[in-house]
Amino acid sequence: MFEPAKMLEKAKTSKTHLSLLNFGLLRMIPFNKPHGIKIVEIKDQSVKTIFPYKRSNFNHIKGLHACGLATVSEFTTGIVLLSTLDPQKYRIIMQKMEMNYHYQGKMDAYAEFSVTDEWLKNEVIDPIAAKDAVVVNCEVKVHDKAGNHLTTGNIYWQIKSWSKVKTKA
Repeated sequence: MFEPAKMLEKAKTSKTHLSLLNFGLLRMIPFNKPHGIKIVEIKDQSVKTIFPYKRSNFNHIKGLHACGLATVSEFTTGIVLLSTLDPQKYRIIMQKMEMNYHYQGKMDAYAEFSVTDEWLKNEVIDPIAAKDAVVVNCEVKVHDKAGNHLTTGNIYWQIKSWSKVKTKA
């Protein structure tokens, strides 16, 4: 059985487990499969992903598609939150995103996002103790392999304790 939390931890130190994690994520998130988004590096509180320059990711002028760049931004921030917050304790769902596009992508692009213990404490852990839910802004920057700054994404995630989640029967 594919257990993302265990795979995330093992992928930090093993290329084999990183490959297995990427394989599993492509199946868990089928929307991302044709884009080839992969984690290239994962640490305790950071993730670096690749959005490959390939035909299925092109826009009409053979640049990286704006929606694909937004998708890799969402994916990257979501993986960091899932790897730093206990998914058994918290429900994490995207509330909204804002994208600023700076430069046309004409080669592989990389998204990087990280958090600190202080950020987690101040933005998530302490506030959620007093509220039903919190919304955090995760700013992620995407650069191409030449270092050009392609996008800045602000991905807003709602984080809620599973005990506070209400669903219709």
